[in-house]
Amino acid sequence: MTRPTILVTGATGKTGGAVVAELLKKDFPVRAIVHQHDARSKKLNSLGVETVVANMYDPEQLVQAMRGTVRAYYLPLFRPYMLQSAAAFAVAAQEAKLESIVQMSQWTSSPAHPSLLTRQTWLVDRIFSMIPGIAHTIVNPGMFADNYLRVINFAALLGIFPVLFGSSKSAPVANEDIAQVVAAVLTNDPAEHDGKRYRPTGPRLLSAQEMATIIQRVVGHPVRPVNLPYWMFLKVAQMQGVDPFTVYSLRDYMEDHKQGTFEFAGGVTNVLQQLTGSAAEEFETTVRRYAALPFAHKTFTNRLQAWINFMITPLYPGYNLARYERDHEFPVPPEPQFCMESDRWKAEHQMQSQDGF
Repeated sequence: MTRPTILVTGATGKTGGAVVAELLKKDFPVRAIVHQHDARSKKLNSLGVETVVANMYDPEQLVQAMRGTVRAYYLPLFRPYMLQSAAAFAVAAQEAKLESIVQMSQWTSSPAHPSLLTRQTWLVDRIFSMIPGIAHTIVNPGMFADNYLRVINFAALLGIFPVLFGSSKSAPVANEDIAQVVAAVLTNDPAEHDGKRYRPTGPRLLSAQEMATIIQRVVGHPVRPVNLPYWMFLKVAQMQGVDPFTVYSLRDYMEDHKQGTFEFAGGVTNVLQQLTGSAAEEFETTVRRYAALPFAHKTFTNRLQAWINFMITPLYPGYNLARYERDHEFPVPPEPQFCMESDRWKAEHQMQSQDGF
């Protein structure tokens, strides 16, 4: 029987790339939407992936990119106009007569959340669910392990683990585990998963101190968790060239974290086991993979660069988020509520916390 061609957005990124890898393991043909043909798209081509260039805000280009595909993985754009991209994708999907869409959402998805990105994500959840004739499945992880390990070089080289979320806990999930869940849904009967929400998590809740202890075991020397003031993080983010909208959104997610959103109702599910038969990856396994990356190697050059970056951070200009918000005139809900302040969010997520979907 001919296997359906699956369309993947965000294929050159971390979760999208992992989804592509999982689909190829299962011998499904993959087409990836890319922004341009470059070294990253050539790498996908070398793996047997068909790549097409399309503007994610243009429904006509998206329709052409979808022709000949049957199912799709949609990764929202982390941009202020993400909602337009999602609407264009939904219109194109209906015209191209896709069979199903698996959508990356957020555990925090809520209509009254302080984060514009989260409010838009909630709307995308609803828009996709209302496309006639297309099965729709939501994957809404909590905190990605990647969020904590982007600073693995500080731990490996300087013995410091920056912390923005206080003493609260989460169950960090590996990109590869998220991809396994997405691929399991995409490669099986869409009707079985239509209308479902799956929340993959790591196997256990961890605090910053517990994460630092695990990282210490991996890198082989003491690692100390250090509470990083958000004003300092704004300087680090600008120094590293992090997109300001991502930083703007992260501010609210760190407050959610502190309030216990990611440990709500136990904070751990067995979604991965249910859908794939595999256990969720331990945080230590993920840490070992990140610690092996070149930027975390214990070389003189890496140590020197990490030390210089650490010393100049207080002197570096940081993002001015208040001005950024004013300049863009982002809409603001009349009564913003973080997840743990919202009775609606807690009621909607209580059941999913218990059974994973």
